[in-house]
Amino acid sequence: MFKFIALFALLAFALADDGDYHAEVKSWKNDVRHDGFDYNLETSNHIRETASGDEHGNIHGSFEFLSPEGEHIKVSYVADEHGFHPESDVLPKPHPIPEHILKSIEYIKAHPAKQESHH
Repeated sequence: MFKFIALFALLAFALADDGDYHAEVKSWKNDVRHDGFDYNLETSNHIRETASGDEHGNIHGSFEFLSPEGEHIKVSYVADEHGFHPESDVLPKPHPIPEHILKSIEYIKAHPAKQESHH
C-alpha cells in the first residue's frame, strides 16, 4: 500500500514542478491501523494527496496540484482487485463506439453462430 502512496506523491511533485524545490509540508497525517490506513499530505506549493485503504488492499484516494500553466489538476483513483482506475478531466477519454458497431454487436448476441455437429 505504501508503494502506491509514495508513487503518487512523487508523481504529483514531478508534475507540479514549478521550480519551487523548497516547498514546505503544511499538513501530514499517516494513520496505519490493523484494518487499513488513512493518509493526507498538503504542501505549500499547492500539492494535496489523500488516500485510504482497507485490510483487503483496496485503496481510494486523490492527488491534486497546479500545472506549470496554473491549471488545477486533480486525479481521483481506486485501486482494488480489478486494477487501478484513475478518473480526471485531464485524462484522455475513449471515443464513443459508433452506432452501427453497437447494432452489429447486438445482432451477433441475438443471433449466435450455429455449431455444426461432427459425427
